[in-house]
Amino acid sequence: MVEKSIELSFDWWYLSCADRFKQQQLRADFLGCYGADFVRTPHLDALRADGACFDRAVSPSPLCVPARASLLTGRNAVANGVLDNVHWLRPDRRACGVDTWPETLGAAGYRTAAIGKMHFYPWDIHEGFHDRVVAEDKRHLTVRDDYHTYLAARGAAKRHPSELPGYQEHRGAVVNPLPGDQQVDQWVADHTCDYLAAYDHDQPFALMASFPGPHCPYDPAQEDLDQVDADAMPEPIPATEESRRFRDFFVRNNKAPWNGVDYTDFTAEHKRKLRQHYGALIQRIDRGVGQILDQLKARGLYETTTVVFTSDHGEMMGDMDLMAKHFFFETSVRVPLLIKDPAWAPGSQVDKTVSLTDLHATILDHAGVDPPADPRDSLSLLRPESVDRRAPVFGATDLGFMITDDTWKLCRHANGAQMLYHRQDDPREQTNRFDDPACAAERDRLDRLLTQRLTESILQSHEEKAVFTPSTDRSAFGERGWRRPYPNPPA
Repeated sequence: MVEKSIELSFDWWYLSCADRFKQQQLRADFLGCYGADFVRTPHLDALRADGACFDRAVSPSPLCVPARASLLTGRNAVANGVLDNVHWLRPDRRACGVDTWPETLGAAGYRTAAIGKMHFYPWDIHEGFHDRVVAEDKRHLTVRDDYHTYLAARGAAKRHPSELPGYQEHRGAVVNPLPGDQQVDQWVADHTCDYLAAYDHDQPFALMASFPGPHCPYDPAQEDLDQVDADAMPEPIPATEESRRFRDFFVRNNKAPWNGVDYTDFTAEHKRKLRQHYGALIQRIDRGVGQILDQLKARGLYETTTVVFTSDHGEMMGDMDLMAKHFFFETSVRVPLLIKDPAWAPGSQVDKTVSLTDLHATILDHAGVDPPADPRDSLSLLRPESVDRRAPVFGATDLGFMITDDTWKLCRHANGAQMLYHRQDDPREQTNRFDDPACAAERDRLDRLLTQRLTESILQSHEEKAVFTPSTDRSAFGERGWRRPYPNPPA
């Protein structure tokens, strides 16, 4: 096998030369390597010791589909036109000059694979991956994916969690009755190991293993739940005047049939139990990560493989009296990011603010492929001895816009809410400084940057409509019947 690989994990990722793990809805501070002492994550802690830990990695669009679209393309949500969970990348994107990282790596000679949750529309398109083994979103009950086939062969099926005892009583915290080896996150780990064990292509691989958990429903197996102490869970961050402006939206959204949970009454006991169930799901995923790393080691690939672990967004988990994601509050946007690379010193720590979208350029950079995006986005430039200053991270969803750097975060929302937080002085975001005269200069600085990035992104989202680009042949312009090129991808 060629000796360069990448693995990514969504919450895992491998680049073999690459391997990547990707989690779904995993917040950073519920991992031991980010300071948690109430959940055990020994395998991720060991990965952190072997690589670099990014203290503040941010999901610029803390919502499943926009985050995944941006990771694939390296373009932000506005440029992609994917701001919520019911939009997806345009079918003619390649003609418009928009490629995904698996397409770029495939053209460079890599074998690309994705195992687990993708959240593509339609669910069975490949978006550039050669191989796919699919276990879609936990709530996509009608999707006939590979996990569906696996369960059906065993006389089982995915069930809506509302069918399980205690679902409403415990606000979505239930026990999954499937045996441990049939749990979806275990299934992803097992199939990733099977893929690695059978890999016989004479070319490097780039594999994304994407665990559907610890996304809601918060449904661990009883054996996993028994390993987590509910009383050890940290207390949630208190609600604020700003977070209460989103409470009606949050309650209304979760009452819809997709979830069917009424959070109008949301007690401390509800939150404690939900956090226990969330922690149990995380511990199952940590064991799956350990399995996959052991398989890499068994095949002699661990030392030569770039391994990346991250998530598409965080999870409020009762903080500010909210659940899930979508919001620009820190526990919704902050994600874990661990990178083990053969060229990087183990145990490195980076405290600069970086974006999940930076991983597109990073993947291509680590694979030795020239990134189509700005090469300065590559996190390879963030070795501790060479870090200077990163550009602020611009974020967007259908709720509004965010811009954040190492010190400040500015948010403007469609409902009129405007927030400015100082990250070091107020890490729990309890004091909104937007109208504070002492902070006016910083607010205005970030506001100008937000306007600039938003304008640039809107223009980028319409590049294919350009009549002329630097490479356009204009010799026939002015003749009757001249037709402008469409789509007109950037040169």
